[in-house]
Amino acid sequence: MNTAELDAKIAILRDNKDSWARLPIARKIEMAKKLIETNIAIGERQVAAAIAAKKIPADSPLVGEEWLGGPVITVRNLRLLVDSLEDVAAFGTPKLKPNAARTRPDGQVVVDVFPMSAWDKLMYQGFTAEVWMEPGVNANKLADTMAVFYKEDEPSGKVALVLGAGNVASIGPLDVVYKLFAEGQVCMLKMNPVNEYLGPFIEESFAEFIEAGYLQMAYGGADVGAYLCQHELIDEIHITGSDKTHDAIVYGVGEAGQKRKAADERLVDKRITSELGNVSPIIVVPGPWSESDLRFQAANISTQLANNGGFNCNAARVIINHDNWNQRDALLDAVRATLRSIPSRVAYYPGAEERYEAFVGANETAERLGRQGAGVLPWTLIPDVKCDDTDNICFTTESFCGVVAETALPGEDALDFLRRAVNFCNDHVWGTLSASIIIHPETQRELGSALESAIAELRYGSIVVNHWPALSYGLGVTTWGAHPGHTFDDIQSGIGVVHNTFLFDKPQKSVIYGPFRVAPTPAWFITNKNTHRIASRLLHFEGSPGVFKLVNILSHAIRG
Repeated sequence: MNTAELDAKIAILRDNKDSWARLPIARKIEMAKKLIETNIAIGERQVAAAIAAKKIPADSPLVGEEWLGGPVITVRNLRLLVDSLEDVAAFGTPKLKPNAARTRPDGQVVVDVFPMSAWDKLMYQGFTAEVWMEPGVNANKLADTMAVFYKEDEPSGKVALVLGAGNVASIGPLDVVYKLFAEGQVCMLKMNPVNEYLGPFIEESFAEFIEAGYLQMAYGGADVGAYLCQHELIDEIHITGSDKTHDAIVYGVGEAGQKRKAADERLVDKRITSELGNVSPIIVVPGPWSESDLRFQAANISTQLANNGGFNCNAARVIINHDNWNQRDALLDAVRATLRSIPSRVAYYPGAEERYEAFVGANETAERLGRQGAGVLPWTLIPDVKCDDTDNICFTTESFCGVVAETALPGEDALDFLRRAVNFCNDHVWGTLSASIIIHPETQRELGSALESAIAELRYGSIVVNHWPALSYGLGVTTWGAHPGHTFDDIQSGIGVVHNTFLFDKPQKSVIYGPFRVAPTPAWFITNKNTHRIASRLLHFEGSPGVFKLVNILSHAIRG
């Protein structure tokens, strides 16, 4: 796109930014409801385009990944957002459960946000979720920190640039939705060249917003992104990508960029929110696991690596075991067996082969667990990375491909190990986006409140017990973003949150608790043979839940 065309689009947004900010909430609700309908309408065609681009066979269960990571999550988020906006219109703030907020002994406020409905209780049996607030938030004044944009009398609009991610279909649209509805900003969505094939579907589903001048679309490479980032009429920027992309925008590239970063001399000095990835750890607390426990959790860990070919910011990157756990080898063997049973995937994301070779070349213990060929990378386990080798690439760099490392820490018992693992993650594992803790229920009972204490100490934006942190991305009621506290010159996993349909203004982290084992096999598991059938039906259920839709889903789920 040429600069004149980009300037014209920005001018449209500038002309309409205040009208969107001050648009009556009833009208915003109408437009959000319409978005649900239009995203359902494009769902099948969007998924078809995605599997063609990623070279996924049309009859493969892997097609379900594109349903779940695309229209299903988008529609669920929109439905829950509409619920919150209707509460704001009626009561001034999103409505929580009675007695949802509690205060920990240290004064931190924790809010129960899931399940909120009978539908979620049925669909996610045994799962609960909380949003923990930043220190200083008072439970009695929690409502004052929710939907704060809607508490302004005459809000002024802003123009936000959203730099879309290239890996997951729902990221760009939902980042736009958050800027529009949570922060009251009109948006320029710049598509990533990797998945710009999604652009026409976004334009179709957001047609009402584009026609009204509340959203514009941009296409092209880094030159287009750089022009938009530095444009004087762009007020704010939201990035989903890598920390390197963030630094290039803020400080520039090469030696000159490094010098500017060291001095914190910014080329772009606007408010920038971001979600920039993670070396996602899985803390495996030792316990009395059965053979079936090992198989289930091996499938769980393998799913966290293999979903979307390993091209997820929340993919499993480091398994942290207890060095004296008598089932450590058995778990790793079960992970090996599971990964060998999963077909190798096309490495569609640019730079994957180079990143893969960097990890394998730096670690002689790397085990290739699948086929490697032209454009195809094998799942790879790098076991026994020494925990004192803290400069190892496995701890310092996100591989963004199908590589997972394993390390082991000492500990006198499960509690001592857990404390050491928390410190190891906080001090030596790069990023603060998401982490997982896997713990047997018997061990959890023995540890008592120590598990919550460990969660409190972990500096991650999302922590999920027994399952993949992608749940925090997908539930909608939880927040998605880094742990607070990063600065531009030490950005790590980013600044700010998205999703967050309760519109909390001061969240610190989201915490999800799930059962140690789930039956039938969860729809998101890489080992589920029916994911594509389940996920396609979930789209219509999330748009408008109903008994017959639920029965239809469950009839396929039990065969997964």
